[in-house]
Amino acid sequence: MTFPLPDLSSPFISAPTGMVLPGTVAFDALIDRIAAAAPDTDAEGSFPVDAFQWLTDAGLLTITLPGEALDFRQGRTARLLTLLKRMGAANLAVGRVYEGHINALYLIHLYATPDQQQRWYTDVRVHGHLFSVWNTQAQDGVRIDRDDADGYRLRGAKTFCSGAGWITRPLITGELTTPSRRGWQMAIVPTERVHPAAVDDRFWQPMGMRASASFKLDFTGITLRADDLLGEPNRYFEQPYFSGGAIRFAAVQLGGAEAMYDATRRFLAGMHRTDDLLQQTRLAEVACLIESGNQWLRSAGDYTDQWLADGTDPAKIVAYANMTRTAIEAICLQVMPLCERCVGARGLLRPQPFERIHRDLTMYLRQPAPDATLVDIGRYVLTNSTPAHALWH
Repeated sequence: MTFPLPDLSSPFISAPTGMVLPGTVAFDALIDRIAAAAPDTDAEGSFPVDAFQWLTDAGLLTITLPGEALDFRQGRTARLLTLLKRMGAANLAVGRVYEGHINALYLIHLYATPDQQQRWYTDVRVHGHLFSVWNTQAQDGVRIDRDDADGYRLRGAKTFCSGAGWITRPLITGELTTPSRRGWQMAIVPTERVHPAAVDDRFWQPMGMRASASFKLDFTGITLRADDLLGEPNRYFEQPYFSGGAIRFAAVQLGGAEAMYDATRRFLAGMHRTDDLLQQTRLAEVACLIESGNQWLRSAGDYTDQWLADGTDPAKIVAYANMTRTAIEAICLQVMPLCERCVGARGLLRPQPFERIHRDLTMYLRQPAPDATLVDIGRYVLTNSTPAHALWH
């Protein structure tokens, strides 16, 4: 299988027709539409093409660009997290890929030159290109070697490339090995200008998140230009941006928990079990857990904006992001068994939406290094003499 070239005449990459903002009736209708279509792509090798065309038409691929509603420069992270949460609630596979698009645009915002920003922002605004970040790899990971005076040749593969075959502007990372520049380098691959990357779709046989199409891609032999490289080597790991970005995938995860909560309530209503005292008790616990997750997202968003503007120690921002990530994972892991008990075996049968949401959330909660994240939180609070009441305020 090969990584296909994008069809520039495809309606999938048509320009957006108008912004649909979160908090509006039109946005709620869009989320409902994406959720209703989610079962149609719940298979390995599938991808929610229609959903991303709808997001393109709604202007939501451009919402964080300069001058738009959630412009990264304006400090609106809490609102962005709410948007990501709603995407996760509609379809976790859509939320995963959409978060990758937002992540790539944020790295461009941070590290691209003005000329690069203009080019890549135009790719989104005019052509509807879908971006993502593909960093994970195994032993055969990507290396970036100098090819000629202006070129760089890639060799090696990336794993968990969500949206493989549909992402037309993947941001990949690799070990740069030139004499003058060495380190972990970001690059954005213009897929229509390079030869196709080989795709191993056998890699992706998951229990959930099937529609995210997270294949393994081999970039060996692809040649890039100097202006395809993003930032200086090792900027990808710069803090607080690297670890601080965990609040975005945590928002998508919480959306999955909200979807499970809503599916449980609909199931119980259909079974005429809403007057059952034990069911009410369990749903009360779930409601409390989800609202605590919302509080974490609001605080993380507001604190991130405030601390970045104030020049706060990056270690503090990272610690709070790690706490948010850890807390929301724990919330989801408590919500899931409570909802399972509510619906019983009948609710776990296809085509009940609960079954798919449960599989997807189980898979998506498995983010890298959760134990190391917890250790980092402990290290920060143990070496910080600030009293508990003032630690974060």
